[in-house]
Amino acid sequence: MFMKTFEEKWTAWVDGELSGAELSEFEAALPDKAQAEVEKRDAHKLGVFLKEQLAATPLGNEDFFNHQLRQRIAAEAPTAGARGRETAPRPGWSLGRLVWVGATSLAIFAVCAIFIMREQGPADQSQYLSQILNARVDPAANPNASVSVFQAKDEKATVIWLDGLKTLPPEYASK
Repeated sequence: MFMKTFEEKWTAWVDGELSGAELSEFEAALPDKAQAEVEKRDAHKLGVFLKEQLAATPLGNEDFFNHQLRQRIAAEAPTAGARGRETAPRPGWSLGRLVWVGATSLAIFAVCAIFIMREQGPADQSQYLSQILNARVDPAANPNASVSVFQAKDEKATVIWLDGLKTLPPEYASK
């Protein structure tokens, strides 16, 4: 058997659960028995008062209360029939959202394209081509020479036809 603490013995004494040797031993250990009896009486009065005031009040309309609870449960939990039905999956993106995303993507692409095109600039002709196109054959050195230039823009090719040229002057040497 284990030893009870003073608080356990006090509660048992107030509730009237101590008897015999245990009761007489506890009452002998009290420093002021009269004061303890007053506290015991006050504790009983408090218990009676609380039982009177905090008694459970009967529900007035039990069916209405049960009906409200059933409605809340039905609203929070899906019914068995609803779980069995398959619903069509809703698209994640609405039409309006797709239009805005597409327009924004095109705007970003246009801005990037403008900055990239501005940095590169138009392709220039090679300086070798411009030298040859601007060159003329000296009639004194080669009286029978002629230069014909054919350009094909679709194929990005230029053909230079030199007819009757005996030697190429040194300024046309490869760089």
